Amino acid sequence: MTTLTEVRSVLEARLPQLLAEHRVPGAAWGILHDDQIVDGAAGLLNTATGVDATPDSLFQIGSITKLWTGTLVLQLVDEGRIDLDVPVRTYLPEFTLGDQDAAATITTRQLLNHTAGFEGDIFTDTGVGDDCLEKFVATLHDLPQLFPPGEQFSYNNAGYCVLGRLVEVLRGASYDECLRTHLIKPLGLTHAAVSPYEAILYRVAVGHLDGEPAPIWSFARSNAPAGSLLSMRARDLLAFARMHLRDGLAEDGTRVLAPGTAELMRRREVDLPYLGLMGTSWGLSFERFDTPDGALVGHDGNTIGQAAYLRMVVEDGLAVTLLTNGGDAMALYRDVFALVLGELGRVPLPELPTPPEHPEPVDARRFVGTYTSRVADLTLTQDDDGRLWLEQTPKGELAEMVGQSDRKELVHFRGDSLIPLEPEQGIHLPHAFVGDDGTGRARYLHVGRAVRRAGTSTSSA
Repeated sequence: MTTLTEVRSVLEARLPQLLAEHRVPGAAWGILHDDQIVDGAAGLLNTATGVDATPDSLFQIGSITKLWTGTLVLQLVDEGRIDLDVPVRTYLPEFTLGDQDAAATITTRQLLNHTAGFEGDIFTDTGVGDDCLEKFVATLHDLPQLFPPGEQFSYNNAGYCVLGRLVEVLRGASYDECLRTHLIKPLGLTHAAVSPYEAILYRVAVGHLDGEPAPIWSFARSNAPAGSLLSMRARDLLAFARMHLRDGLAEDGTRVLAPGTAELMRRREVDLPYLGLMGTSWGLSFERFDTPDGALVGHDGNTIGQAAYLRMVVEDGLAVTLLTNGGDAMALYRDVFALVLGELGRVPLPELPTPPEHPEPVDARRFVGTYTSRVADLTLTQDDDGRLWLEQTPKGELAEMVGQSDRKELVHFRGDSLIPLEPEQGIHLPHAFVGDDGTGRARYLHVGRAVRRAGTSTSSA
């Protein structure tokens, strides 16, 4: 049987070559197995300064932060201060949406498992003050409801900002202070930063876009509970994972979660359409990859030129993380995790979907049309030759970030889903068409987010 020490030696030897192969400037990794941690790093934190990445370097963990936000919420559940299944308005009366009936019924559980149903890719910058989350939640008053609460999964960043505000109100402290007081300190973390002002005190990675250092370091503080700011070294992220693997106990025996709560967070809550990149199901914050060999649980994170990955195999006492600052991070993740999971765990890394070599022709009348959200319009057309084209037109804040429209060819994948012929960031992401608008056409284009067909309503049959 391969030992943890042997895997560390292989990774240390191979990582510099893998960074070069995938054009990743720098990366840090860590493995927790049988309560022992090994870690390492290679490459550069910033190609402009030439500073080396080290195991103590901080990288942004992006949406892995949602696991931290969920943990803060479940601590309040442990204390009897939150009931997962009563409306969020019980604790946060100011929570309003465009659909007031939906806002009055959405529960904390539905926010945690991404079934709240309102549009979620909202990144409004409401300043750097301690009141930024309060102001952010106030901006949600006109958000459209995509589907009735609890009906299906749709990844929701804004929902986690609502959860962050919920924590603030019940704790009487800012989200940042809650992280420090209720997670960072009890876990004994020494290299974790909740803001740029803290991160600058450490050796810290800068994201890279198209091989160059990103022009800014982070997204807005108002999105912190969803993953805009939190940064740390790999070893500190694994200390958080270890607490979850040890049923809520920190390394020194401090109880961070009540017995059984960590398992509750990982438990399967809602299934996803098959998307390949995202999990097959979701728990309370945790992404799940359900396989015949068992479940991989964890989360991914992406910020401005940085990408982070965390996976756990509970039965093996195994957790793996990779933190990166640019390039083809997905390809690097797959190489590193395939090695570690293949040697130390019982659950292999799931295969990614790819287009069929000879795609079947498809009658796309059920699929064609425009699907719209606040950040983009997605328009699927079929030409006279039967070829399918999807054009994405960014709007609002997304237009400012990515600019021009994007057009790609899709082919039939399986069932009611199509898949791009060409990969994006190394991934062929299936596009699932779900529901019915009442005329036989798909009501949603699902790409992790449910994007509703233009002209349909929440209550459409």
